[in-house]
Amino acid sequence: MRVYFISGLGADRRAFRNIKLPEGFDAVYLDWFSPFPEETLEAYARRMSAAIDQSRPFLLVGLSMGGMVAVEIDKICKPAALILISSIPVASCLPVKFRWAGTFGIHRWIPISWLKSGMLLKRFFMLESLPDREQIIAMVRQADPLFIRWALRAILRWRNRVPPKKYFHLHGDQDEIFPIRLVKPTHVVRGGKHLMVLNHAAEVNAHLAALLAVHSPL
Repeated sequence: MRVYFISGLGADRRAFRNIKLPEGFDAVYLDWFSPFPEETLEAYARRMSAAIDQSRPFLLVGLSMGGMVAVEIDKICKPAALILISSIPVASCLPVKFRWAGTFGIHRWIPISWLKSGMLLKRFFMLESLPDREQIIAMVRQADPLFIRWALRAILRWRNRVPPKKYFHLHGDQDEIFPIRLVKPTHVVRGGKHLMVLNHAAEVNAHLAALLAVHSPL
């Protein structure tokens, strides 16, 4: 069975480098593509959904912003299972500071170079292995500034109020982007931060294996 993965903002398929699927499941990565200038997250998700083969059962996994896109795709394609990682199911879970920034349009004036510099500096204070740190730094440096600018606006304008009817949500209790107090995850990774797919991959893989076992094609 195919498992489609969507990465987070400023990341790509390399964010899932430590994720291992059980036998019988094949990972397919839905890469980010250029958005239209005023495109909403919902409209972008509709275009991304065209890359999914709906002729056979599939599962959908979304990381961070990719989880929000996955929530919108779930409305269109109906995967056998929807799994969110370090993400949110509805817009009301966005931290107040993000919603405040969206209300006053602050995100429009922040140079993307500042955001990238902040993300790179943060890496030196995180407990990550050297290969993972190098991978994150490479992704941040290579991220398209125009895409980041669009994504920030799209996230802050996201208005989804209804959570998916059935989904699984893996979240770290130390997530610094989406604090766990704002969400109600079905599975908690102790000590996990926002990029726990890299530095807590063993725990994430264990949860994924248990969830995928229910949908095993074997």
